[in-house]
Amino acid sequence: MPIAIIVEGKNDKSRLRRLLTDEILILCTYGTLNTDKLEQLKKKIGDRDVYLFTDNDPSGKRIRGILRDAFPDAEQIYTRRGYAGVEGTPDEYIVQQLEKAGLDSYIHYPEPNPFE
Repeated sequence: MPIAIIVEGKNDKSRLRRLLTDEILILCTYGTLNTDKLEQLKKKIGDRDVYLFTDNDPSGKRIRGILRDAFPDAEQIYTRRGYAGVEGTPDEYIVQQLEKAGLDSYIHYPEPNPFE
């Protein structure tokens, strides 16, 4: 099953890219969405299953709302309030959320830090 995850920016994308196999397409909204950007996203996604992973701030919630309307069947992945967006979320928490979304087989599990 081909999968696409939509995030807000390139830092979010690079954060997820480190934790996911190349089979997963990761796309960015780069901020505000308009009709053209939504059509471009839809074209790139095609028939893939869609996951939305946006920041837990007013901007991220607004973008999630627009994306939810455009992709009503999309699965939702959330970061915790207080983290500095997806890019500022600890790997362990992102991995938990990806597992919760059923994406276990696509995760590159980070090496445990021996100093923690």
